[in-house]
Amino acid sequence: MARDRTQREDYATPLRRLLLGIVVLLLLAIFLVWRIDSPRVERFRAQVADRVVPPMDWAMAPMTGFINLVRDFQSYQRLAQQNRELRSELRQMQAWKEAALQLEQENARLLDLNKVRLDPRLTYITGVVLADSGSPFRQSVLINVGARDGVVDGWAAMDGIGLVGRISGTGRTTSRVLLLTDAASSVPAVIQPSGQTALVTGDNTPAPVIDFVENPDLVRPGDRVVTSGDGEVFPPGLLIGQVAEDRTGRLRVRPAADFERLEYLRVLRHYGTERITDPGGIVAPADAGSAAGAGSPAAEPDPASGPEAATDG
Repeated sequence: MARDRTQREDYATPLRRLLLGIVVLLLLAIFLVWRIDSPRVERFRAQVADRVVPPMDWAMAPMTGFINLVRDFQSYQRLAQQNRELRSELRQMQAWKEAALQLEQENARLLDLNKVRLDPRLTYITGVVLADSGSPFRQSVLINVGARDGVVDGWAAMDGIGLVGRISGTGRTTSRVLLLTDAASSVPAVIQPSGQTALVTGDNTPAPVIDFVENPDLVRPGDRVVTSGDGEVFPPGLLIGQVAEDRTGRLRVRPAADFERLEYLRVLRHYGTERITDPGGIVAPADAGSAAGAGSPAAEPDPASGPEAATDG
């Protein structure tokens, strides 16, 4: 038995060496053939490829199927993501459609009231943003208009689209604008189209909180949030943003103003709403005699009479 094993080992070692040499020579020949740049060798390579590659399709079938499966899965992921994006855009479009219908109705009513008089005092002055607060605990910016330009504390500041904040501190040539996102900012607001009154309060985050809503069930994400004018803090009807909901379900405002790119701010001159001090005199006249005297033609001044008529008399 020991002799047979020795004989087998004597035959196996040379055979392994021979096979290894043949394989090395074969690989070297293939390398040389593939490296030779000759028309004949090129035709030979083409013939070898035509004979060898087609029969190897069955061996590549599992790998081809796996690659196609991976591509299909990636395509399904892209389709699912696009579907989510389209649903989100559809919800936004529905909110915009509702807001557009409300604006269309309001525009129609204003066209009927073609003699409506706007407040001539509600003008504005534009300033350039010089610097921000640079502090995470105070959200404010500095603009290059101040008391020299007639700026007063409390006036509203906008970026041309939405409300940014209010003037909080004025110098001779500069003013500081306290942003809506600051913790010290509170703005009375109205949520449209439900008409719910609320208070937009900053908490040093990009999305201020909506507090003190009378009926939160009527408020939906995407609703418009505008100033109510209560307390004469801001003029009514200034756009603040849209309602959003955070992960905890709390209502917040996604501001319409771009706080990341504040370059120019528009400061609205708002001197407050005139208060009615004598409502009784407006609802009804004091007595019938004064009403008759006020309504009689004799009580109206004669255009012809004047200082010259009194001199002639």
